Amino acid sequence: MAAAVGRAGSFGGSSSGLGSAAGFSSPSSAGTATTNNNAELRAGGDEDDGQNLWSCILSEVSTRSRSKLPSGKNVLLLGEDGAGKTSLIGKIQGIEEYKKGRGMEYLYLNVHDEDRDDQTRCNVWILDGDLYHKGLLKFAMEASSLKDTLIMLAVDMSRPWTALDSLQKWASVVREHIDKLKIPPEEMKEMEQKLVRDFQEYIEPGEDFPASPQRRNTSLQEDKDDSVILPLGADTLTCNLGIPVVVVCTKCDAISVLEKEHDYRDEHFDFIQSHIRRFCLQYGAALIYTSVKENKNIDLVYKYIVQKLYGFPFNVPAVVVEKDAVFIPAGWDNDKKIGILHENFQTLKAEDSFEDIITKPPVRKFVHEKEIVAEDDQVFLMKQQSQLAKQPPTAAGRPVDASPRVPGGSPRTPNRSVTSNVASVTPIPTGSKKIDPNMKAGATSEGVLANFFNSLLSKKTGSPGGPGGVGGSPGGGGTGGAGSNLPPSAKKSGQKPVLTDVQAELDRISRKPEMVSPTTPTSPTEGEAS
Repeated sequence: MAAAVGRAGSFGGSSSGLGSAAGFSSPSSAGTATTNNNAELRAGGDEDDGQNLWSCILSEVSTRSRSKLPSGKNVLLLGEDGAGKTSLIGKIQGIEEYKKGRGMEYLYLNVHDEDRDDQTRCNVWILDGDLYHKGLLKFAMEASSLKDTLIMLAVDMSRPWTALDSLQKWASVVREHIDKLKIPPEEMKEMEQKLVRDFQEYIEPGEDFPASPQRRNTSLQEDKDDSVILPLGADTLTCNLGIPVVVVCTKCDAISVLEKEHDYRDEHFDFIQSHIRRFCLQYGAALIYTSVKENKNIDLVYKYIVQKLYGFPFNVPAVVVEKDAVFIPAGWDNDKKIGILHENFQTLKAEDSFEDIITKPPVRKFVHEKEIVAEDDQVFLMKQQSQLAKQPPTAAGRPVDASPRVPGGSPRTPNRSVTSNVASVTPIPTGSKKIDPNMKAGATSEGVLANFFNSLLSKKTGSPGGPGGVGGSPGGGGTGGAGSNLPPSAKKSGQKPVLTDVQAELDRISRKPEMVSPTTPTSPTEGEAS
């Protein structure tokens, strides 16, 4: 209690106490006042330090939140079926094997900021090429996330005749969906103005740009200098969607195939490029030619996406020289630069209709050859056996010559075959030249003719009146006695049987006058009788 009273008296006692404390302060009272003053100063200093600490923490968090990679960025990829949309994103991800989905596919890209050691994911939505699934866009493009979305339109360069129709179709699908979102006009106008400002403030990077990446730009758009803004062309951004657009031409490796198989020339590819670039001008879009097969400009697509969505540095200049690796960033192109392509036209004109020049080639009907299936061996052998059974049996173990020939070499007629075969195989009696049993019918006929002419020569040399004639009348020949009038040579060689065979051959020939010469010699017996 004494302590309490003393403390109470010291801060608020009677007037005499206050006067005494004010006029005649004792050493104890002076020490107490000094202590109280120091405590008050320390309390005030601690409060200031606490306020400064909290201010530093809030400032640091605010700065770090601005520099941190934002999440919720989206890429919406549209195009025809078979244009290579899934293959393109899979190649950017580094995935070798990827499966195509149905309806709406969801993939993502890893985004890493090396300067601040920060990373995030960029959502990628791939819509099916069938317009039936366009209602699924409500899951990929919402009103709250529209300003954080980038549109990619895929064009299949292996089918360039579908390029313009495909671009117009999918751009109208996006336009229709944005109109359904019912975004406030003020917000939509702000997005459109930002897209125009980005297009106008494009600066072509120099050739001596640094190789090391610069820091990501985190400053606000309003901090940029407005002194470099240039007016837009008449056909530029006439269809402003309020969000960035990138046109990606896939399968550009098919350009060489178009040249070989469909007679495409450089002016045709310049004509296609000029029409696509005009479309890009209307939507303020960039143009990139890619090839997944040849890994061409795949990394460029990724760099351009992160530059547009996250503000990463991008120092790649435009490329228009290579016809299969074209790159035109948004803001670089204009009507005059497109007109340079028209200078290379020889048979085409800039005002020609795209559908009239780039037409779909006629479909070549491929005729499938009928597949020949070999039948079973047993079936084949059974057929051969049945055919052999139908053939006539061979004579004397030898095949019969189906087309025997006469001495002149011409084939005999069927009505002669029987007689000729009989005559040709007539055996010669003993005493004459024997015929080899292995000899064919044609060879037998030749043997008969040889004997015939030999007999004529023998008869001629041994006839009466000739030199060395034996046993004949001077008048030139006896009648009748064939055996007594034959020359000795004929008797020794058994000429009589041979002449009989020859006579049969001559009789056969005489019955067919069309095959006998007009100067057919008479038989030896008739010569003797005359």
